[in-house]
Amino acid sequence: MSNERKRPVRVLVAKVGLDGHDRGAKVIATSLRDAGMEVIYTGLRQTPEMVVNTALQEDVDALGISILSGAHMTVFPRVMQLLKEKGINNVLLTGGGIIPDEDMKELQDMGVGRLFPPGTPTSEISSYINEWVHEHRGELL
Repeated sequence: MSNERKRPVRVLVAKVGLDGHDRGAKVIATSLRDAGMEVIYTGLRQTPEMVVNTALQEDVDALGISILSGAHMTVFPRVMQLLKEKGINNVLLTGGGIIPDEDMKELQDMGVGRLFPPGTPTSEISSYINEWVHEHRGELL
């Protein structure tokens, strides 16, 4: 079967917790949309459960969490746990924000995809998502 996809890459961009700063998430959502992806943006103050349920309902290929609150070592593991509980094992969990390098490494060691600090070119983020989805999910669609 061909690895060619029949639909655009679907990405959920989420803001989890009480972090009220969403400019970066909106910039990323717009740039991913401009790169040809279908983007669902959750808006502010979502719980991990709400985000994972939306990812399931929207049949996304990737879930990107924007986090500036410092709660990344709680949020990402919780989202990973919920994805596993729901049997969602082939969705990229990625994200970015204010995350120290040592925490990025620890999260990636847990299975989180690449994490992006502020200032990362949006083209780098969209390329990463496209490449991951093509490699891991291309044949599924």
